[in-house]
Amino acid sequence: MIGRLLALVAFVWAAPAPAQQDVHIAYLAVADDPYYEAQPVYTGLSLKDHNRPIDGARLAIKNARAIGRALGFRILLDEYLLPPDEDAAAVAAQLAEQGAIAILLDLPAPVMDHVLAQAETVPTLFNIRHVADRYRGGECNAALLHTIPSRAMLTDALAQYLRYQRWTSVLVLRGSESDDDQEVSAVRTSASKFGLSVVGEHVFALSNDPRQRDLTNILLMTQQERYDVIWLVDAAGEFGRYVPYATAEPRPVVGSEGLVARAWHWTWERNGAPQLNQRFSKLAGRDMTAEDWAAWVAVQTVIEALARAKAATPQAVGHMLRSADLSVDQYKGVRGNFRAWDGQLRQPILLTTHNATIASAPLDGFDHQADRLDTLGADRPESACLQLK
Repeated sequence: MIGRLLALVAFVWAAPAPAQQDVHIAYLAVADDPYYEAQPVYTGLSLKDHNRPIDGARLAIKNARAIGRALGFRILLDEYLLPPDEDAAAVAAQLAEQGAIAILLDLPAPVMDHVLAQAETVPTLFNIRHVADRYRGGECNAALLHTIPSRAMLTDALAQYLRYQRWTSVLVLRGSESDDDQEVSAVRTSASKFGLSVVGEHVFALSNDPRQRDLTNILLMTQQERYDVIWLVDAAGEFGRYVPYATAEPRPVVGSEGLVARAWHWTWERNGAPQLNQRFSKLAGRDMTAEDWAAWVAVQTVIEALARAKAATPQAVGHMLRSADLSVDQYKGVRGNFRAWDGQLRQPILLTTHNATIASAPLDGFDHQADRLDTLGADRPESACLQLK
């Protein structure tokens, strides 16, 4: 009898595991993307280098193997780096035909706009790169979800902190790029929203012309108004690094330098973040950035939706991703889901220096009738996204 039992146990132990269904998540990017090339400033220094966030997605896939096996799925990441002349919209449609349940978009804005214009037949798309508010506003798309925070969320987080500290008089120093224009608009909206006063705005000029001294001298630019804090807007990184410690008054600097609002930073030390940072560093050989985190959490949300839907169709997963029942651990102290009115992932924003996290927004005292995370960015009544409202 014992021999028969041992034989039965051996048979069960040796039985093949149930077949797993392959589930495909795609990462779509463009080869030779200028965003990922070294971007030297006029002195030749390279100050704004970027790494592709694919490592964040790879980490999430690696960590999902066990849960995938438990669900009967083999979760795969398909990586596509397109030649500049290949039609990204056609590739996205082809990926949809092949059964991809989600596509992570890491594309230049014109290419992304082209994909979104023909997104009727594609599965759920994730914006893991662009903070531009237009993608959550007037140019939103029902197929598009955002894991990178919006520009409005980032400026709201800083404005909350300034209000919390009672630094309510703000001097804006800014560059002249188009991205600077968008950032200044968001700064002014956030300042109004949280009761701050913008007492002045000065444009920095990159020039050696002595006749433009009042546009190139930080001391002169910061001695005209009375202010509590300087909000720096310098998308290109051309002049902002020289502002701290060079102002007419000893005042804190926030924005592009000093205290910066980010989705993620390697110095966040709570809620399991050190373990996530260590796993990422071991995989990628560098620190995790906000874009890496956005790619990582995008895959996390897909896996969570897959587990809840218990089906690997784009329709089932897409429906669950947009459900109020979705709840994803972000390693930032709260679980989040996507806003119904603009597809933005609810999330805290970290306020950091180059080597420390100072605070996490929303801050205490900033409340909301439904969800405190909705104090950051466009709330439902403010949203300009007509496709989802």
